[in-house]
Amino acid sequence: MAEQQPKKLHVAVFPWLAFGHIIPFFELAKLIAQKGHKVSFISTPRNIQRLPKLPPNLQPFVELIKLSLPSVDELPENAEATMDIPDHIVPFLKKAFDGLEEPLTMFLNRCTPDCIIYDFVPYWLPQISSKLGILSIYFNIFSAFGMSFFFSNMVANKTEFPNQVLLQQFEHKTISLHHAQNESGVSDVCRVLEAILGADVFATRSCMEIEGESLKSIENHLGRKPVIPVGLLPPSLQFNEDSKDGNWDKIQKWLDKQEKKSVVYIAFGSEVSLSKEHFDELAIGLEQSGLPYFWVVKKQNIPANNDFVESQDDGIENMLNKQGVLWRTWAPQMRILAHKSIGGFLTHSGWSSVIESLQVGCPLIMLPFQNEQGLVTKLMEEKEVGIKIPRNEHDGNFTRDSVSKSLRLVMLEEEGKGYRRQAEEMSKIFGDRELHQKYIDDFVHYMETHRPSIKH
Repeated sequence: MAEQQPKKLHVAVFPWLAFGHIIPFFELAKLIAQKGHKVSFISTPRNIQRLPKLPPNLQPFVELIKLSLPSVDELPENAEATMDIPDHIVPFLKKAFDGLEEPLTMFLNRCTPDCIIYDFVPYWLPQISSKLGILSIYFNIFSAFGMSFFFSNMVANKTEFPNQVLLQQFEHKTISLHHAQNESGVSDVCRVLEAILGADVFATRSCMEIEGESLKSIENHLGRKPVIPVGLLPPSLQFNEDSKDGNWDKIQKWLDKQEKKSVVYIAFGSEVSLSKEHFDELAIGLEQSGLPYFWVVKKQNIPANNDFVESQDDGIENMLNKQGVLWRTWAPQMRILAHKSIGGFLTHSGWSSVIESLQVGCPLIMLPFQNEQGLVTKLMEEKEVGIKIPRNEHDGNFTRDSVSKSLRLVMLEEEGKGYRRQAEEMSKIFGDRELHQKYIDDFVHYMETHRPSIKH
């Protein structure tokens, strides 16, 4: 007699309102849906509208649920994601997000999903899911190395950390800010701890092959709570979803004219905002390097008082444009990194960006700014897939010379051959779709066999 197939799951997915979080949650949602399970992806109307288009084969399985973001006086109209606002307004976005507790509870009451996969901000969610008999899964989109550091050094609210070698002084200062209560009324550390400790399961975007030691460390900290790596969620290199992207046509035309592995790609994600000083040093360092470049400079990355960018007069922007491209809007990052002309990635070391770069064997020139980026940089230095641009220990400043020298070392010089070779080698793990699909299979199997409605 054939073994009976488990009843299909209904999984709710609820990310924080930052596209660095929304996109990995969306990738995970699509992978669950590929196995025939129903997924309710929950966010606010404008963020749902900005999601990549679902492939036709997944549309029957993924329902996009829009919850209207409550009004908060300090939050600008139509601001529904961190990319819409400056850093100091983000706590008010968290305050508005907390206002989604009631409509989310109503949705969960009405639709009774088997599981809910959620982010660090809704610290109030585990209690609700527990009452409703819904399996609660905390999904960590950061590196396991960063989360292991958090458990080892930050839970006790320490401002001095035993392992000082991991981070520079200015990086400790930026991480320490997460302990402070902010305008949302709750510190980030409090949110993370309550969200994790209240969850039934801790899932993380990682794999044993890259972060085995850190995953074991997290297991030790969480005791009996299951810790499940879901793989690295490497994006597809088929590019079916954005094949009609007019922006890509323009970008590709320019990239096709460049020599193989000659171009440096530069992007700092959707949340990093460069000071005028940092922007100028980067710009002049690029010019000094002599390398062609493609620099994604989104509006939120441009300081309002930066004359070089805001004016069309002669200045750094025009000087750079002779050498490369300043791209002012969204760009298909994975497509760009996969292009044969790209030889290095100047990055903030966001975990998603690092995964995308190493998936195609592109070495890293790293300039971390916030959160766990300094820790990811440290991990990648240990893996010998790139280098960190030297920074001042106290204020984090860097020079045009250090930018130029670091770029040329990784992309051109004999000394950088090892980084280039090791990045190529790492692509065998980061880009191994079968390996990462196996992690997804195991994760989905866990949900199938541990849904609260199953009678043992």
